[in-house]
This record gives sequence, C-alpha cells and structure tokens, in this order.
Amino acid sequence: MDVNDDQYRDHRVFSELDRYVDFYKSLSFSVFGFASTGTTTIYNFNSLFYSSIQGTLESIRNILRSGRINDAYALLRKYHDSAIINVYSNLYVQDHVSTENLIVTKINNWLRGTEKIPEYRVMSSYIRSSDRVAPITRLLYADDRYKKIRDRCNSHTHFNFFANALLNDNEIHFTGRLQVLDIFSSDTENLFILHLTYMFFLNEHYMTSSDYVDALECSISPEADSQYWVAPFVQAIFNDIAAKRRPDLVATIKEHTCMHLA
Repeated sequence: MDVNDDQYRDHRVFSELDRYVDFYKSLSFSVFGFASTGTTTIYNFNSLFYSSIQGTLESIRNILRSGRINDAYALLRKYHDSAIINVYSNLYVQDHVSTENLIVTKINNWLRGTEKIPEYRVMSSYIRSSDRVAPITRLLYADDRYKKIRDRCNSHTHFNFFANALLNDNEIHFTGRLQVLDIFSSDTENLFILHLTYMFFLNEHYMTSSDYVDALECSISPEADSQYWVAPFVQAIFNDIAAKRRPDLVATIKEHTCMHLA
C-alpha cells in the first residue's frame, strides 16, 4: 500500500477530520460572546481553545495526507491532552466559583501565564472523580477504549515498536497502512465524542443557536423558548456521529439539559 494510492487518499478519515475541523471552527465562533465565568479575561477562553484544537486537527489531516502516520499519532495524543485540559479547566471553575470567590485563581493564573496547568494524570483523575460529570464519566470509562487509545498514542510517540517508525516513512511499501488508518479513524472519533459530551454536559448553553440573540438585535420579540434551540451545526454533529456511535451518551445529555436537543 502506497500513500499515493486511491485507497489511501480516499480513506474516510480525511472527510471525518474535515468534519471535526469545521465543527470546532463553528463552535469557536458561536461561543465567542459568552463570558468566561471565574476569570478576568475579557474574551471567552474556550473560544480560543477551540480554534487551537481546530488547528491541531488540521495539522493531523495534513500530516496524514503526507503519509506520516506515526507523527499524526503524536498529534492525536495532543488532541487527547487538549480535550482533557478543556474539560478540567471548565469543571474546576464550576467547582470553585461562587459569590464569595468570583475569580478562580488556579485557572485564571494559567490563562495569564503565571501558573502551569496540572499534568495529564492529575487532570484526568480530577475529572473521573467528579460527581458533577459522573453520568458521562461512567459511560465513557465503562470499558478500556480510552486507555487503549492513550497507549497507542504513547507507543507511537515513544517508538515502543519498530513498526511505528516504519509508519512515518511514506515511500516504503507497507501492507497495513489502511488497517492503521481504520484504527486511527476510530480513535479520533472516540476522542471527539469524549470532548463533545463532556463539553455540552458542562456548558449546555454552548449548544444554543443564534436565533434568540438575532431577534433581540433586530428589536424583534424572540419566539417562545428560542433561547433553548440548538444550533444546526451542533444538532448535525450529534445526529451524524454521537447518536450513531454512542446513543447512551446522547440520551444522558438529553436527560440533564433544558436545551431542545433532538
């Protein structure tokens, strides 16, 4: 299998990555106007973080296009890190912000560049021990899929097997490339679903469409309950990916949200 073969160039992973990139781009724009509770930032830090994730996924897509699968896995580990950092930072703020504590120092200092974010293991443990997101955590970690994904990413990053090095050579004949792309596609989808479900479980208002605000800006009375309408690009990603792969997670979000997620 050569990286210039049609089977490689037309693999579904590329269209899937296009979809994820477009989603994060739309989400970054959609949430920009929301205030970042618990911080002193005048912008929504999640908006900028989502655009950063968008960039990582674009890099993954471009590297895979050039046939450097091993490097792509190293960036997939970064995507996993980014998802955990984003969930942790939002969860930590919600756990510690109050009328007596308007600024959550740990996260605010990270945003201002005066304090490091905790290491991955600390953040992951914090999320998995949280009662606030327990309904999602129980389902996500009911099996060992995320441990296996992390192990694969680490294996490629640290060259635990010589075959990982071969997957970065785009000129040699490697019969297992399509199978590796299949696994990569599944791993990326699972990480996307992890971030998606945690993200909207914690910040359900991030699903909202612009209809309510658009009406106000046009001096028109918003339609009843339009503040709970879900943005089309959000509904589409739930329908096309999450609901098909993890209907249990989608059902749990629906049980805990006032948003009109179909």
